[in-house]
Amino acid sequence: MRITFFILLISSFILISCQSDYKETEVSLESYTIEEGFNLKVLAAEPLLKAPVAIDFDAKGRIWVAQMPGYMNDLQGSGEEDPTGSIVILEDLDEDGIADHSKIFMDSLVMPRALAHVYGGLLYAEPPYLWFVDIEDDKPVNKVMVDSIYAVEGNPEHQPNGLELNIDNWIYNAKSNFRYRRIDGEWKKEPTTFRGQWGITHDNFGRLYYNDNSRILLGDYVLPNTVIENKYFTPNASVDKLLTSDQRVYPAFAGSVNRGYAKGVLNADSILVNATAACSPLVYRGGKFTESYEENVFVCIPEGNLIKRVLLNFTGDSTIAQQAWQKKEFITSTDEGFRPVSLKNGPDGNMYVVDMHRGMIGHHAYMSPYLRGNAKAKELDTIVNFGRILKVSRENIEENVTPDFNSLNGSELVKLLLNDNGWVRDRAQHYLIFKKFNAVIDEVKELALNTKKPLSQIHALYVLEGWNALSFNFLADVGNKSEPQVASHALVLSKDFISVNSIDQANNFFTEVLNRNNVGLDVYLANALGHWIALDKEKFKPLLIKVLKRREQNTTVTDAVLSSIAKTDSILLNDGNIRQNFENTPFIEKLEKTLANKKEDRMNAIYTREVILEDTRTSGSKMFFQICASCHGADGKGIDGLAPPLMGSEHVKNTERLALIILHGLEGPVHVNGKRYDINLAMPGLIRNETISDQDIANIISYVTNAFSDRSKRLSEERIGELRNVKSGTGMEFTEPELQALDEK
Repeated sequence: MRITFFILLISSFILISCQSDYKETEVSLESYTIEEGFNLKVLAAEPLLKAPVAIDFDAKGRIWVAQMPGYMNDLQGSGEEDPTGSIVILEDLDEDGIADHSKIFMDSLVMPRALAHVYGGLLYAEPPYLWFVDIEDDKPVNKVMVDSIYAVEGNPEHQPNGLELNIDNWIYNAKSNFRYRRIDGEWKKEPTTFRGQWGITHDNFGRLYYNDNSRILLGDYVLPNTVIENKYFTPNASVDKLLTSDQRVYPAFAGSVNRGYAKGVLNADSILVNATAACSPLVYRGGKFTESYEENVFVCIPEGNLIKRVLLNFTGDSTIAQQAWQKKEFITSTDEGFRPVSLKNGPDGNMYVVDMHRGMIGHHAYMSPYLRGNAKAKELDTIVNFGRILKVSRENIEENVTPDFNSLNGSELVKLLLNDNGWVRDRAQHYLIFKKFNAVIDEVKELALNTKKPLSQIHALYVLEGWNALSFNFLADVGNKSEPQVASHALVLSKDFISVNSIDQANNFFTEVLNRNNVGLDVYLANALGHWIALDKEKFKPLLIKVLKRREQNTTVTDAVLSSIAKTDSILLNDGNIRQNFENTPFIEKLEKTLANKKEDRMNAIYTREVILEDTRTSGSKMFFQICASCHGADGKGIDGLAPPLMGSEHVKNTERLALIILHGLEGPVHVNGKRYDINLAMPGLIRNETISDQDIANIISYVTNAFSDRSKRLSEERIGELRNVKSGTGMEFTEPELQALDEK
């Protein structure tokens, strides 16, 4: 009997020791409202997460998270340069649909801001670098630097991010003019259109969408890099376009807004009127919502604690957006910690929300005194050790099972190109290419010709492009048989096969496309023809003239042509037939400007800008904390016996007076807001420090006026240079009466 009891006791200990410690945090969503017919679910929360900013899914459908806990820990932004960031893998070991474990993939990172599962490994951004690592047993190996100047200096609000793998096999970024791709193991980097601020997404056709703080949705009318092939032409009609003029937002309550004191920012109920921190748009492509939601754009509005829904209308040569509703949002919350900063399509067809869940998301360099006071009163600076991943799903819809892409063969991946979920199609395309499953080339070609599945045709074309398995004749065959969107891609891809041997086939193909008289096709036809004219002007110029003539005032078509005629631009401008047909049209006007740019060697900025420089307020904040904060205080409230306050000071509001004080110094007594400060110590000027430039002084002024007055102001380097020569009576520090006397001159 005692032996039996002992065996049972040991067995129970073994069972207890084998049980997993599941950490599923229960988070109430009572303060959240979502559109009728949808569910909102917490997949992961603290302590598994801390300040998540970006996610991606691996081959098994697991969520990988980039975390940035060093961002805005307090009102001064302390610890920003500390290696507290990480990339973690969320796991659901008890398979109940909620993450219960968080596995560290990589830690001790400084401000990691983007990640993407590509080429069987992980591409991630840790400023200033862009890195790629292979993955073995959920560990990083074979670390490779992709770009040493991906994000040089600056704060996360204004530095490159995104890493969006598009249908064309290139990886695009927000706040950047570069794109990336790996070919035969070698990483390529090349210029592209400069896009947005935080977050980037693409639609089923391959157009890119982005935004910035105050503009809810921006985007390109055309496929990437279509209109930037001529280095001396800067397109302004077809890329980086504002898609909606309506920037209204409808928060559920009166939250804390940086410039809430400014006229028109808040309504009579102190509720935000227009977006001030819009970010991370997402084109929904999951195939699980109703048809009316397909290719809708969802936009994060973290300052309003909401997510907005925007509808897209495609005209062929442009894209028009409008808000889905007035006085209503897709998701709202009265939880001021709800900070949606990123959205993702998931392998199951649902939409995923990255909630940084932080009290302060505006960088300290841009924070107004109004918001500082508001945040302090509400104790928003104490909301720091949180983070959530939320899932948005349609009610009463069966969940899809995510396939393990690493276990699929070529034929299985080809079938996934037919999937309703854009994420699955994108991933299947990518795996077919990087795993080199070109033994199934006949299946892919068959799909590329299957006109009943146009979206799958596009993916199939770019699988073949990734394998270098296209030809001009095949593209012409696809283009002639397919609907305009597919034919447009065939035209774009055909530019890689410009050859004397293909002139007749090209002429026949382009004539067929011309006869279809479709405005969307004409954009890409005009672009293709411009390249072929350099090979045979007599054959292709008449076709180009026909396109231009019927789209004479169409600026998107004009951009497409001007981008493509870099080799023949001067010839075409001097062509009598061209002059006769298009005098006083946008085409001639822009062509003349392009040739003037070429003569002066003035290129499109994307070809001359190598890095995104740190913005002035961020640079100024660094210098302020190094030089000024020890006396004036990090919060600008001054320190008794050392220095008077800067907050609200008349000496800060007057930028020229402020420049004189910074340059030459100030001795007391001094008055601030009517109060006299008898401080025996004189503030020394920086003029004798040869390492501090006029630009540095301008940066300090930019930060100080923003942080400690109601309006950010700037002073030019030139004026600061002039003020170096303005001296006090003693030639040393100024006195307050001397500064006041200078104001009156």
